[in-house]
Amino acid sequence: MSQRYYRVAAVQFALKPVASFTEWAAQAEAYVCTARREFDAECVVLPEYCTASLMSIPVGGRPGTAQDAAAYAPRYVELFKGLAAREGLAILAGTQLVAEGNKLYNTAHLFHPDGRIDTQRKLHLTPTEVRAWNLDAGDALKLVELPFGKAALLTCYDIEFPELARQARARGARVLFCPSCTDDRHGFHRVRYTAQARAIENQVYVIVSMTVGSLPIDNLRAHQGQAAILTPCDYPFPTGGVLAQGELNQDMVVAADLDMEAIGRAQGGGSVRTWQDRRKDLYPLAE
Repeated sequence: MSQRYYRVAAVQFALKPVASFTEWAAQAEAYVCTARREFDAECVVLPEYCTASLMSIPVGGRPGTAQDAAAYAPRYVELFKGLAAREGLAILAGTQLVAEGNKLYNTAHLFHPDGRIDTQRKLHLTPTEVRAWNLDAGDALKLVELPFGKAALLTCYDIEFPELARQARARGARVLFCPSCTDDRHGFHRVRYTAQARAIENQVYVIVSMTVGSLPIDNLRAHQGQAAILTPCDYPFPTGGVLAQGELNQDMVVAADLDMEAIGRAQGGGSVRTWQDRRKDLYPLAE
């Protein structure tokens, strides 16, 4: 039987220059410990490019690059695998650049307390990721299993494509996790507004985590962020569809309980039924 209540925490991760991986790891660990020990969270969600500070570590007298950041992937995995086991919670550790052959992927990692690790490559890349960092996109949407059921990991720009969220919902996702990194107010609002739309369209929870702060690195110099736990706009959820949210651009953690029975009732017969009432004859969906 799936779990009814599931407490999640979403992080507004303050990016700043660091001198070593150890320094960055201490900051990441502090967020995880806050989520677990202060909020008793069962899952903590860090944002996309939460590891971007690693690019501020000089390499041979020159600034670090995306390829240099990818070299930290084994230490990143070791860190969060250990933290998930020690603290007894799931950690969606934002994204980490992962090299495979001559390709580089922006990859979300979900670490479970039992040692399992789920990964999801970002499926839609921004122009900066393609032109400046020469990243490659993933080619498959995966679903992950958590105590409440299925969820999907839609990284930042991925949430702006309604077709992708629809596919996740069709395959049983009840929660969409959206680790995100945006560098201006326009980008922040694109992610926030489309995340809210995905919650309403699919009658699911959407968890958004974001970066804040600044780095002396091109394309990562400024960050606009506000973590949020979003719901459908229907009874018994908040009228504005916001279960919890942070203060814009502040270094902090927010948390809330996801009520899976409530989301099930909304999906089965809410005030509107945006899933059941879609016109399959006009826009068929593979299920």
